[in-house]
This record gives sequence, structure tokens and C-alpha cells, in this order.
Amino acid sequence: MELKKSLKLELFGFFLLNVFVLSMARTTVRPINWVLNETSYTRLCSSKNILTVNGLFPGPTLYVRKGDRLTVNVQNQGKYNVTIHWHGVKQPRNPWSDGPNYITQCPIKPGANFTYEILFSTEEGTLWWHAHSDWSRATVHGPIVVYPEIGTSYPFPKPDAEFPIVLASWFKGDVMKIIESALEGGGETNKSDALTINGQPGDLYNCSKPGTFKILVNSGKTYLLRVINSIMNEEVFFAVAKHNFTVVGMDGAYIQPIKTNYIFITPGQTMDILMTTNSSQSRYYMAARAYVAVVYDNTTTTAIVEYINGSKNSTPAFPSNLPNYTDINAVTNFTKRIKALANDDYQINVPQKVDTNLFVTISVGSIPCPNDSCDGPNGSRLAASLNNVSFEEPAVDLLQAYYRQIGGIFTTDFPNVPPYFFNFTADEMPDNVLIPSTGTKVKVLEYNSNVEIVFQGTNVLSAAENHPMHLHGFSFYHVGSGFGNFDNSTDPKGYNLVDPPEINTVGVPKNGWAAIRFKADNPGVWFMHCHLERHSSWGMDMAFIVKNGSTRSTSIRRPPRYLNPC
Repeated sequence: MELKKSLKLELFGFFLLNVFVLSMARTTVRPINWVLNETSYTRLCSSKNILTVNGLFPGPTLYVRKGDRLTVNVQNQGKYNVTIHWHGVKQPRNPWSDGPNYITQCPIKPGANFTYEILFSTEEGTLWWHAHSDWSRATVHGPIVVYPEIGTSYPFPKPDAEFPIVLASWFKGDVMKIIESALEGGGETNKSDALTINGQPGDLYNCSKPGTFKILVNSGKTYLLRVINSIMNEEVFFAVAKHNFTVVGMDGAYIQPIKTNYIFITPGQTMDILMTTNSSQSRYYMAARAYVAVVYDNTTTTAIVEYINGSKNSTPAFPSNLPNYTDINAVTNFTKRIKALANDDYQINVPQKVDTNLFVTISVGSIPCPNDSCDGPNGSRLAASLNNVSFEEPAVDLLQAYYRQIGGIFTTDFPNVPPYFFNFTADEMPDNVLIPSTGTKVKVLEYNSNVEIVFQGTNVLSAAENHPMHLHGFSFYHVGSGFGNFDNSTDPKGYNLVDPPEINTVGVPKNGWAAIRFKADNPGVWFMHCHLERHSSWGMDMAFIVKNGSTRSTSIRRPPRYLNPC
């Protein structure tokens, strides 16, 4: 909802974005202006200032066609550094506009600006954009809708209407101060106070009831729900009472239709869902609740699906099919059904042979503090890691350091395997795996090489969780998953190398593993991290450097004329 301009606001943040759309299928340039400003919002009986785009939470939707190009100028007049990431957009040869803070750019400091060039290629469906600097993405995010090219259509009947559905987190406090305080003390972060659907927790909260998001529908129609999980730290189940879904897309690609009465979606993922309004003409709750984690928001957020010719005053029915917080079977039963559409019109190219294998353990450990003075376990500092390496943010962004050959910023020794092999999912862990090393380590990949990564969850500190792992610059094929410890001799025999889903964020099962494959055909520096924001803040991150090919058209594009200084 757009807020009234008459609101009296305390200074929190201000951005000015000018967006110009140049379609590769059109010759016209259409300007779109975004204004990001400090905005007073009231949720859960309290008001605060949050950083927003055009006063909107969530932010405005970008509408493009497959293959379009966007130019976005961002002026930061707030009090915090900010960058913007275009989640799921591959940005071929253009890491300069990918956006992660200190990875592909130095931050846009207060009073500065930066121009992003966003290059769409094979993506089609729903993606999203969000801030990629500390925890500012909690309120700075919005949908990206990528329509088919002119002259083509969906691989399913055209829906009668569509609705972006953005799931997010609401914190009563200042989210930037929350993470700053947690990192300073070394302990857990505050959990969110509520989850939201399109900016509102829903009318299960009295304070939110007047603003609960509502969809007005006609009977016998088919609606496309573009669902985005922008929640900070929770994976969720999502359902609409007495309505079934047909899931047709995920992460900007089409999948084989899945008929279901709920979905499971991790932070970072998007899903395209068809819903036919064939129930009695009444009112129904749309609801999302978290899947169990070590720290999670155990509230349920709701919106309302209301039939136009139905009763306006009836109490909405609640989705009895919404799985419970601990229902791991519901997670598994849904995710194992996801497969790529993989037909003549939507072809996929799964690497059948692998040039580079990585086995990456995912852990939340801790680092000792002097005199046990920190707020983590036994006075230690929490530190997350990949292959027992906790990522340290560099002083200069990795892309500039690589492109300009600036020494001393990173090392190229990110390990292919963890330093220790043990029973990763056991209840008790060896002491020598609790303390990770720290560093800014990257993995160098040859251009056009085929890469396989097996993510192995661990039970270090008894902190087993699902982990949504996101890779920038690529979509990848999710070829396999399982519980327990990955067995290199038997588990690959069960890989799906025929029609695995092509996604950009994969959920690694609690106390389990997930395997992905991709072709390293996008030169540049590309971030990989857990999309549970607290884990990423603790160091569950790394980066790939994909080397140039042998021609100019297979090499990194030249940098823009202006790059923000660090």
C-alpha cells in the first residue's frame, strides 16, 4: 500500500532510483521512476521508520519480458550503506551490476549513487530484487515479473489475473541495529516479531486487521499467484483454505505441473502457482507458517481470498491442510516432486560429466572469545562456515580486486572438501570441527567447465537446520537430495540427470545433503551463500571466480565508468 505523503517522519533513509527499460524486442525506451524514502509504518500496535522504495513495503514490481535490459540509477540519501541485488537474474558477463556488498561492488554510501545495468537472458517467470547489504533487505525488496517474449506464451492456459505474493519478516526494532548488536556480542540474533504477506501480518493480529491484504476473485476463474519468500530466517509452508494449487514455475523457470494443496518454499525461492476459484463463494484465509528451525518466528501470517459475490462479513476459513511446524514429511513429499518441464520448447542441458567436484559441509560453529566474554555458547562467538571456513568480508570488493589485480584482498584456496570427515549428522561432534578458520577464500573455475557441488548439512553445535543455498550468476540443476551422510559410491546412482529442476536456491535438508550441477559459462565473480540471513552474517558464504573464455564475447564486460569507492 502507498502511504500518505503527509506523514511526519524521522530521518531514516532515502534513495532515488530512475529506471529505464530498453526491450530487446522493442525499440522504445520507457522511463520508470522509483523514489525510496523514509517511511513510517505501523504494525503490531507500534510504528517505526523503515527503509522503503516509494514508501512501499514490499517495494514496487518490475515488469519485463524475457531478454530485456534495465538501467537503474540508485541514489542513497539514507544513513546506511546499501546495495541492490537482482535475485535470479544471471547477468551474463556483467557481474558489475549483481550487487552483493563487498563482493561485486563497494557499497553505495549515504549521498552517493550507482547505476545498475540488469541483463535478462533465459529467465522466465517470477524473480525478485532486494538489498544485499547487512539486513536492509528486510524492508528493501520487491518482485520481478519476467513475461514470455513477444509472440510466445506460457506453457499453460493464460490465467485470468495474477497477484504477486511477497512473504517477509517484521521486526519491531531497527533491523540494522539488531544485526549490529548481535555481531558485536557474538550471540544469536533477535527473531522477527511476525511474518507478513504483502506487508501485513494479517488479521490474526488485531493491530493488522484493518490492513490485511485481500485478493478479490470471481468464481470459476484461474489466478496466477507469484509467491516470493523474502523472509529473513524462516522457511515456510503456504496454503489457501479449501483451494488446490498447480505449481507451474520456480526460480524463473517452468516445472512439470504439481497438483498440491500446499507448498514449501525457502528464503530466496519463488514459485508460480495456478489457483482456480471453484469453492463456494465466501472468504478464505491464505496463510504461511514457518517450518521448524533452531530460531524461528512461530506466528502464522494471513491474507484473505474473497469472492466478489460472496458474503463480506463471514469469518474466513483457515487452511486445515497447512502443515505443522515440525512436519518434515510434508517438506520431503513436496520437494521431491519438483522436476523441470524439459520439453522441446523448454529444453534443459544437464551436465552429464563433471570437471570440478566440490563437497561442501555447512556448519554453525563458534570461535572462542577472551575470558569467555561473548554471548555465544560457553562465552564464544557464533561463526557459520562452508568447509569449516567462515567468510570474512574484504576491504575492497572481490570483483574489483580480481579485475584490477589488487593483491592481498582474497586467496584462491577455498577447499574442495572439508578438512575433516566424520559422521556429519551425529548427535555428538568431534571438538576439532567446532572452531572454523576464517578468511576471504574463493574457488577459481575454468570457463565452460562442468561443476558439481554436494552440500552436506552437519549437526555441529546440535544446530541442524534446512539451509537454502543461493548461487549468484547462474541457475543450476538440483540433481539429488537425501538424509544422513552423502555416500559418494551409492548416492550419485540415484541422481536425476534427465529432468531435474533448474533453480537458483536449493534447500539442503536438515541433517541431509543436496547435489547440484551447472556449467561455469558466465565469467566473473559470483557469490554463494545461505539465504538464512543470520547464517550469512556469521560467515556461511564464499565466492567463485569464473575465468574468461578465449574471446571477447566470452569474457567479463568492461566495468562501468563509475564504481563506488570503498
